[in-house]
Amino acid sequence: MPGMTHSQIKPVHVIGGGMAGSEAAWQLASAGVPVILHEMRGVKETEAHKTDGLAELVCSNSFRSDDHQTNAVGLLHEEMRRCNSIIMAEGDNHRLPAGGALAVDRDRFSEAVTKRLSEHPLVTIEREEIPALPPEEWDSVIVATGPLTSESLSEAILKETGEGELAFFDAIAPVLYRDSINMEKAWFQSRYDKGETEADRTAYLNCPMDEEQYNAFIDALIDGDKTEFKEWEENTPYFEGCLPIEVMAERGRETLRHGPMKPVGLTNPHQPDIKPHAIVQLRQDNALGTLFNLVGFQTKLKYGAQGDIFRMIPGLEEARFARLGGIHRNTFLNSPKLLDKQLRLKSQPRLRFAGQLIGVEGYVESASMGLLAGRFAAAERLGQSIAPPPETTALGALIEHVTGGHLDAGKGSFQPMNVNFGLFPQMQAPSRDEEGNRIRGKAKSVAKKKLMSARALDDLANWLPA
Repeated sequence: MPGMTHSQIKPVHVIGGGMAGSEAAWQLASAGVPVILHEMRGVKETEAHKTDGLAELVCSNSFRSDDHQTNAVGLLHEEMRRCNSIIMAEGDNHRLPAGGALAVDRDRFSEAVTKRLSEHPLVTIEREEIPALPPEEWDSVIVATGPLTSESLSEAILKETGEGELAFFDAIAPVLYRDSINMEKAWFQSRYDKGETEADRTAYLNCPMDEEQYNAFIDALIDGDKTEFKEWEENTPYFEGCLPIEVMAERGRETLRHGPMKPVGLTNPHQPDIKPHAIVQLRQDNALGTLFNLVGFQTKLKYGAQGDIFRMIPGLEEARFARLGGIHRNTFLNSPKLLDKQLRLKSQPRLRFAGQLIGVEGYVESASMGLLAGRFAAAERLGQSIAPPPETTALGALIEHVTGGHLDAGKGSFQPMNVNFGLFPQMQAPSRDEEGNRIRGKAKSVAKKKLMSARALDDLANWLPA
């Protein structure tokens, strides 16, 4: 607050020194707010981490595409750079050759982040486990403990939120772009035309299969390359209500026809006299209506196999995926229900959550939510007001998705998401280039993404303080 020295400002506590926690701590300290960063590694190890360094990269060393004009994750990189991100600064400092992607030297990257935070005069690093919700005197806390949150803290969060079991193999269904679905084969209809409104009666997209197509699809599912579990994941059970589709297929060839692919209560308007042998349904995944998920198609197929196999579905031959399916042990909140747009827990506003714990997927997505949580907490501590970034930005699109953009379709429908242009308010694709030539095919999609990226950076500039 005006006139206060750093020593008079009460510290904010950050629990977790991964990508999100490190970024949150940096944003707080950069704003002049003291931080106590609590990291249990060095005292208690996880099954996946190898060091006690902050911001350790557990799996890949890639931050993915760095193209900020036509790729949503590259745009997120650029927005974070403009927000004084320590993760992006050290990622750039320790870049490795990777074509258009940003890959980093994982050891030097982690060492650099650890060094900068350790040497910052407003950051105190405490090596300790926080086994329960923090004491009431910690009036501002950011919980950024990631997908490997300790069992005791997970139990405390579950007790507070009442959201059910979180630690199991979480099989995620693919999400694809609405405009890549062939509507000459697919159609909108809910089973038995259920619903009181036209929107309810046409809530699902349907893709029909004949018997030959269905059997070929089942064979491909069973034979497709599957993800292998890490040693420390092998004893974690599946959540029975979220079984991978290939596990269901292995239980019998007709299992899917009596499950998510049952062909009942639906009539194909393109061929009304032919009854499909099986039907794949897709459900709208976001409020904008740009993304649809494959209902009941949670999978542990490897990414390459997913593209090949799911494009066997009639109507999805040219499908473009915003998120491929996956399976891993995960811990995340039902954030649209539990968090406000400042990432505060509605039942305990002193607690903010950030990173993968709130349902984003990926290194930079996790760090970006730490960045926003840190900025929100800093403004609150300094008696200032700050709105979330505009939905037209990558940062704003992500926070809108995890706090309200997802369409609730019941327990388990909210799933972790990478940043993608399907989360942004849409723009009309330009029809002609600067020289007046007509834009066609894929060039039209590229031109649209460039417009959306330019809009995002303009709107971010207006959101950032002068």
